Amino acid sequence: MSRRARTSRRSLFLAMSTLVAAGTATAAVTLTGTAQAAERVDNPYEGAQVYVNPEWSAKAAAEPGGDAIADQPTAVWLDRTAAIEGVGDGMGLRDHLDAALEQGADVVQLVIYNLPGRDCAALASNGELGPTDIDAYEHDYIDPIAAILADAKYASLRIVNTVEIDSLPNLVTNTGSRATATPECDTMKANGNYVKGVGYALNKLGDSPNVYNYVDAGHHGWIGWDDNFAATAEVLHEAATAEGATVDDVAGFITNTANYSALKEENFTIDDTVAGKSVRESKWVDWNRYTDELSFAQAFREELVSVGFDSGVGMLIDTSRNGWGGSDRPTGPGASTDVDTYVDGGRVDRRIHIGNWCNQAGAGLGERPQASPEAGIDAYVWVKPPGESDGASEAIDNDEGKGFDRMCDPTYTGNARNGNNLSGALPDAPLSGHWFSAQFQELLKNAYPAL
Repeated sequence: MSRRARTSRRSLFLAMSTLVAAGTATAAVTLTGTAQAAERVDNPYEGAQVYVNPEWSAKAAAEPGGDAIADQPTAVWLDRTAAIEGVGDGMGLRDHLDAALEQGADVVQLVIYNLPGRDCAALASNGELGPTDIDAYEHDYIDPIAAILADAKYASLRIVNTVEIDSLPNLVTNTGSRATATPECDTMKANGNYVKGVGYALNKLGDSPNVYNYVDAGHHGWIGWDDNFAATAEVLHEAATAEGATVDDVAGFITNTANYSALKEENFTIDDTVAGKSVRESKWVDWNRYTDELSFAQAFREELVSVGFDSGVGMLIDTSRNGWGGSDRPTGPGASTDVDTYVDGGRVDRRIHIGNWCNQAGAGLGERPQASPEAGIDAYVWVKPPGESDGASEAIDNDEGKGFDRMCDPTYTGNARNGNNLSGALPDAPLSGHWFSAQFQELLKNAYPAL
């Protein structure tokens, strides 16, 4: 692309951003009394206007009913090296940061997502780098991002990074003798490149005082079991103190990234007993200690502090697709006939199995982005932009390094990770990250709180 063409494209996006900004004066995260951005703050979302990605906003607004949410802030995914400069006609990192300045935003949300051997337990989100490509990750991907974020031009922006989704929890749950283990995850645990890569990213990105790193911590339906809970906190601490990083490079953690776990299960609690059996004995809960994301995030925060993270760390929860509203949302617990009837009749998370993660049928938009909604929670955020696919429902040739995962195929009857149940995925889905109109419409229809 010529310099002139790139400049023209950038001017177009800045113009779009100005229009977006004009329509977002009352956006959910925009609060009065915005703090001075140059000052290091405890919670980067408090008192902040959060950047509305004009590319996502335009796609949302073009959908029937999409205007209702097109002014919401969503994260920018840097899911391959080319995304730093911009893929095709898309905006690059500098384009987004410039657009944020034009909007008058205080916070820009980025997803750092390009580890070697990325997502060793799911083919749909595999990446461009092989298991041993740690040098390319550090010097071709992280270093250029860090250099841009360190530019004094952007010192007034608070940069919130979601760091490497799904990577570190996979080292705990999908390795060794576990039934869910994969050879790919065993490889990444043995070579140490997930830990090294995350440590390097935290160290380099954390050099800029306006950067706030939030490390991905899975979700309650993955990490909430006794075997996973403390072990995951330990692995997160190991990565946060690797490759020159320290716990001071970590502002907090994020749960439920790009997932569907309900924020609150209000019709039953983990302490309920039905017909002499604990809710933990139900097939849905399956001996987990937690029933929803909020209770998990708050408890996991305490565990993280206990293993050495700062007592002031905050949690983010991705609520972009965990609303589970619509006509199928229960209004109370199920019948007290037995514990399974009680839980299944009352749970707002309507997935077939809590291990299902790809383009889930019946899902809805969750709580709108907002700062400081609960104790220990820095913000509810929309890191996964609603309407972007989790993965293709059939094999599609591509140059993005993305494979075909049967969990995105609605006819798939499952594996050990989802209890050998149907995947619950929507049909006719495109590659991960590509626009999926049918999913967007379903999210609008089933939003909770309703639009």
